[in-house]
Amino acid sequence: MSRAQVAVLQFPGLNCETESLRVLERVGVDAALVRWNEPASRLTEFAGFFIPGGWSYQDRVRAGAIASKSALMDALTREVEKGKPALGICNGAQILVESGLVPGRETGRIEMGLAHNAIPGREGYFSRWVFVNAGERASSFFTENIREPIALPVAHAEGRFLTRDVALAATYADPSDRPLYYCDAEGAPADRWPLLPNGSLHGLAGVSGMDGQVLAFMPHPERSAWLWQVPEDLPGPWGERRRAAAADHRKLEQAGPGMELLRAFGKLNTRGAS
Repeated sequence: MSRAQVAVLQFPGLNCETESLRVLERVGVDAALVRWNEPASRLTEFAGFFIPGGWSYQDRVRAGAIASKSALMDALTREVEKGKPALGICNGAQILVESGLVPGRETGRIEMGLAHNAIPGREGYFSRWVFVNAGERASSFFTENIREPIALPVAHAEGRFLTRDVALAATYADPSDRPLYYCDAEGAPADRWPLLPNGSLHGLAGVSGMDGQVLAFMPHPERSAWLWQVPEDLPGPWGERRRAAAADHRKLEQAGPGMELLRAFGKLNTRGAS
């Protein structure tokens, strides 16, 4: 059986494409890089899409704003409307939000923003390992495999999900309705720094759109896709697994916490898509 094809979109300034391609191959799909200056019509060849992290167009105006206006994103919107999944990580998440695909209740309307981090006593870029969990009632193509908190690194300056829409904000008030939210090692929702690394509305780490087919996610699952990437001093079950595997290189090559989210792309092999 032929494997599904997934496109990794690259805009000027994105810099996580290599590890993104590698992890997609690991989950059982064929991945190809599609650059901003290629024909946008090429996206019809693919069954799913991945927008990696970096600093597209130097994050001028707002993070992700310029890339969101490209012909490539117009083509992506058309493919997503056909039911194809799309995942945006960090700057990729910002691009999806700026394009209106997330939360995507009204086509073309920007309903949320990713504001500068709100961190006590400091501002700007922030990086650390965090824990994320999935809401039980928040159905998403990418979160079906997440049954416990997963550990991943964040690395951003504008990762705080916000909205002026009071009704939209209220839909995430209950943790069970949040697609992905920051938590502690045991899964309790985070409400303050450092477990909540950016002050995001209701602790949101990721927001889905288009009936759960699109996910904008700020942490980096491709940087925790293998067990060897997990810090040995990390608390919780994933830290315990990493320490137990310290002397066994075969165990260290096992799937890490980020793979729990990324392996969703493997479902495309059973969809009958291109």
